[in-house]
Amino acid sequence: MKQFLAGATVLVASFMMTGCSNRQVTRVEPTAQIDLSGSWNNTDSKMVSDDMITQILSEKWLTDFTIAKGKKPKVIVGFVMNKSHEHIEAETFINDLERACLKSDRIGLVQSGKKREELRAEKADQQTNASQSTMKKFGLEHGADFILQGSINSIVDAYKKKKAVTYQVNLELTNIETNEIVWIGDKKIAKYIKN
Repeated sequence: MKQFLAGATVLVASFMMTGCSNRQVTRVEPTAQIDLSGSWNNTDSKMVSDDMITQILSEKWLTDFTIAKGKKPKVIVGFVMNKSHEHIEAETFINDLERACLKSDRIGLVQSGKKREELRAEKADQQTNASQSTMKKFGLEHGADFILQGSINSIVDAYKKKKAVTYQVNLELTNIETNEIVWIGDKKIAKYIKN
Protein backbone atom coordinates (compact mmCIF):
# COMPACT_ATOMS: atom_id res chain seq x y z
CA MET A 1 0.00 0.00 0.00
CA LYS A 2 2.86 2.35 0.86
CA GLN A 3 4.44 1.65 -2.53
CA PHE A 4 1.13 2.43 -4.23
CA LEU A 5 0.77 5.77 -2.38
CA ALA A 6 4.40 6.71 -3.13
CA GLY A 7 3.93 5.84 -6.81
CA ALA A 8 0.66 7.75 -6.99
CA THR A 9 2.28 10.78 -5.34
CA VAL A 10 5.14 10.74 -7.87
CA LEU A 11 2.66 10.36 -10.72
CA VAL A 12 0.50 13.29 -9.53
CA ALA A 13 3.58 15.49 -8.97
CA SER A 14 4.96 14.74 -12.44
CA PHE A 15 1.53 15.42 -13.99
CA MET A 16 1.33 18.78 -12.21
CA MET A 17 4.83 19.74 -13.34
CA THR A 18 4.07 18.71 -16.93
CA GLY A 19 0.82 20.71 -16.90
CA CYS A 20 2.63 23.84 -15.72
CA SER A 21 5.47 23.52 -18.19
CA ASN A 22 3.20 24.18 -21.20
CA ARG A 23 2.93 27.86 -20.26
CA GLN A 24 4.76 30.16 -22.62
CA VAL A 25 5.53 33.84 -22.05
CA THR A 26 6.57 36.13 -24.87
CA ARG A 27 7.88 39.65 -24.37
CA VAL A 28 6.08 42.28 -26.43
CA GLU A 29 6.41 46.01 -26.91
CA PRO A 30 4.46 47.94 -24.24
CA THR A 31 2.75 49.83 -27.07
CA ALA A 32 1.50 46.61 -28.73
CA GLN A 33 -2.29 46.39 -28.88
CA ILE A 34 -3.22 43.16 -27.11
CA ASP A 35 -6.80 42.53 -26.06
CA LEU A 36 -7.18 39.11 -24.44
CA SER A 37 -10.29 39.50 -22.30
CA GLY A 38 -12.18 42.33 -23.95
CA SER A 39 -11.91 44.34 -20.72
CA TRP A 40 -10.61 47.90 -20.47
CA ASN A 41 -6.83 47.81 -20.93
CA ASN A 42 -3.75 50.01 -21.32
CA THR A 43 -4.38 50.50 -25.06
CA ASP A 44 -7.88 51.83 -24.33
CA SER A 45 -6.56 54.14 -21.61
CA LYS A 46 -3.86 55.67 -23.81
CA MET A 47 -6.10 55.96 -26.88
CA VAL A 48 -8.91 57.67 -24.95
CA SER A 49 -6.62 60.06 -23.05
CA ASP A 50 -4.75 61.12 -26.22
CA ASP A 51 -8.00 61.67 -28.10
CA MET A 52 -9.65 63.62 -25.29
CA ILE A 53 -6.66 65.93 -24.79
CA THR A 54 -6.63 66.54 -28.56
CA GLN A 55 -10.32 67.49 -28.28
CA ILE A 56 -9.63 69.83 -25.34
CA LEU A 57 -6.78 71.58 -27.15
CA SER A 58 -8.85 72.20 -30.28
CA GLU A 59 -11.65 74.05 -28.49
CA LYS A 60 -12.30 77.80 -28.22
CA TRP A 61 -11.71 78.04 -24.43
CA LEU A 62 -7.94 77.66 -24.90
CA THR A 63 -7.62 80.52 -27.39
CA ASP A 64 -9.95 82.73 -25.32
CA PHE A 65 -7.91 82.18 -22.15
CA THR A 66 -4.52 82.64 -23.84
CA ILE A 67 -5.62 85.91 -25.47
CA ALA A 68 -7.27 87.26 -22.30
CA LYS A 69 -4.48 86.30 -19.87
CA GLY A 70 -1.42 86.31 -22.15
CA LYS A 71 -0.20 82.94 -20.84
CA LYS A 72 -0.98 79.26 -21.16
CA PRO A 73 -3.57 77.96 -18.67
CA LYS A 74 -2.66 75.77 -15.71
CA VAL A 75 -4.78 72.62 -15.44
CA ILE A 76 -5.19 70.16 -12.61
CA VAL A 77 -6.47 66.67 -13.37
CA GLY A 78 -9.00 65.92 -10.66
CA PHE A 79 -11.05 62.87 -9.85
CA VAL A 80 -12.09 60.46 -12.62
CA MET A 81 -14.70 58.09 -11.20
CA ASN A 82 -14.99 54.51 -12.37
CA LYS A 83 -18.71 53.81 -12.85
CA SER A 84 -18.15 50.87 -15.20
CA HIS A 85 -19.08 47.25 -14.58
CA GLU A 86 -15.44 46.20 -14.04
CA HIS A 87 -12.44 47.22 -12.00
CA ILE A 88 -10.57 49.98 -13.80
CA GLU A 89 -7.59 51.61 -12.13
CA ALA A 90 -8.53 55.26 -12.63
CA GLU A 91 -5.06 56.44 -11.55
CA THR A 92 -3.52 54.86 -14.66
CA PHE A 93 -6.00 56.74 -16.84
CA ILE A 94 -5.33 59.98 -14.93
CA ASN A 95 -1.59 59.50 -15.50
CA ASP A 96 -2.24 59.03 -19.23
CA LEU A 97 -4.27 62.28 -19.25
CA GLU A 98 -1.49 64.15 -17.45
CA ARG A 99 1.13 62.78 -19.85
CA ALA A 100 -0.94 63.88 -22.86
CA CYS A 101 -1.34 67.36 -21.32
CA LEU A 102 2.40 67.75 -20.85
CA LYS A 103 3.21 66.45 -24.33
CA SER A 104 0.96 69.13 -25.84
CA ASP A 105 3.02 71.97 -24.29
CA ARG A 106 -0.03 74.22 -24.73
CA ILE A 107 -1.27 73.92 -21.15
CA GLY A 108 0.59 73.78 -17.85
CA LEU A 109 -0.05 70.95 -15.41
CA VAL A 110 -0.40 71.42 -11.65
CA GLN A 111 0.08 68.54 -9.21
CA SER A 112 -3.07 67.20 -7.54
CA GLY A 113 -4.32 65.03 -4.72
CA LYS A 114 -2.03 62.92 -2.57
CA LYS A 115 1.06 63.89 -4.56
CA ARG A 116 0.41 67.55 -3.79
CA GLU A 117 -0.02 66.70 -0.10
CA GLU A 118 3.32 64.88 -0.16
CA LEU A 119 4.99 67.93 -1.74
CA ARG A 120 3.54 70.20 0.94
CA ALA A 121 4.71 67.82 3.68
CA GLU A 122 8.22 67.95 2.20
CA LYS A 123 8.14 71.76 2.20
CA ALA A 124 6.99 71.72 5.84
CA ASP A 125 9.86 69.38 6.74
CA GLN A 126 12.35 71.67 4.99
CA GLN A 127 11.25 74.59 7.16
CA THR A 128 13.05 73.00 10.13
CA ASN A 129 15.55 70.62 8.51
CA ALA A 130 16.95 72.37 5.42
CA SER A 131 19.42 75.24 5.22
CA GLN A 132 17.97 78.70 4.69
CA SER A 133 19.48 78.90 1.19
CA THR A 134 17.95 75.60 -0.05
CA MET A 135 14.62 75.67 1.81
CA LYS A 136 11.54 75.91 -0.43
CA LYS A 137 8.98 78.48 0.70
CA PHE A 138 5.25 78.11 1.19
CA GLY A 139 2.82 80.22 -0.83
CA LEU A 140 4.67 80.08 -4.17
CA GLU A 141 2.71 77.29 -5.83
CA HIS A 142 1.07 77.90 -9.19
CA GLY A 143 -2.67 77.92 -8.77
CA ALA A 144 -4.63 75.96 -11.34
CA ASP A 145 -6.94 77.88 -13.65
CA PHE A 146 -9.01 74.83 -14.66
CA ILE A 147 -9.83 71.38 -13.30
CA LEU A 148 -10.48 68.33 -15.48
CA GLN A 149 -12.90 65.78 -13.97
CA GLY A 150 -15.04 62.97 -15.22
CA SER A 151 -16.12 59.36 -15.22
CA ILE A 152 -15.63 56.04 -17.00
CA ASN A 153 -18.91 54.25 -17.74
CA SER A 154 -19.85 51.03 -19.49
CA ILE A 155 -22.86 49.36 -21.06
CA VAL A 156 -22.87 45.58 -21.45
CA ASP A 157 -25.15 43.65 -23.76
CA ALA A 158 -24.72 39.86 -23.51
CA TYR A 159 -26.47 36.85 -24.95
CA LYS A 160 -25.21 33.30 -24.55
CA LYS A 161 -21.53 33.34 -25.57
CA LYS A 162 -21.58 36.77 -27.18
CA LYS A 163 -21.05 40.10 -25.49
CA ALA A 164 -20.87 43.72 -26.63
CA VAL A 165 -19.28 46.22 -24.26
CA THR A 166 -19.30 49.96 -24.81
CA TYR A 167 -17.08 52.13 -22.65
CA GLN A 168 -17.82 55.83 -22.49
CA VAL A 169 -15.45 58.31 -20.87
CA ASN A 170 -17.00 61.68 -20.03
CA LEU A 171 -14.77 64.61 -19.07
CA GLU A 172 -15.52 68.21 -18.10
CA LEU A 173 -13.12 71.14 -17.89
CA THR A 174 -14.19 73.77 -15.38
CA ASN A 175 -12.85 77.26 -14.70
CA ILE A 176 -11.90 77.09 -11.00
CA GLU A 177 -12.43 80.81 -10.34
CA THR A 178 -15.89 81.08 -11.90
CA ASN A 179 -17.14 77.44 -11.79
CA GLU A 180 -17.97 77.85 -15.47
CA ILE A 181 -17.79 74.64 -17.49
CA VAL A 182 -15.74 75.56 -20.56
CA TRP A 183 -15.57 72.16 -22.26
CA ILE A 184 -17.42 68.84 -22.16
CA GLY A 185 -16.24 65.85 -24.13
CA ASP A 186 -16.73 62.14 -24.42
CA LYS A 187 -15.07 59.21 -26.10
CA LYS A 188 -16.60 55.79 -26.73
CA ILE A 189 -14.93 52.45 -27.32
CA ALA A 190 -17.04 49.46 -28.38
CA LYS A 191 -15.89 45.84 -28.18
CA TYR A 192 -17.53 42.66 -29.46
CA ILE A 193 -16.48 39.53 -27.57
CA LYS A 194 -17.36 36.02 -28.71
CA ASN A 195 -16.43 32.96 -26.60
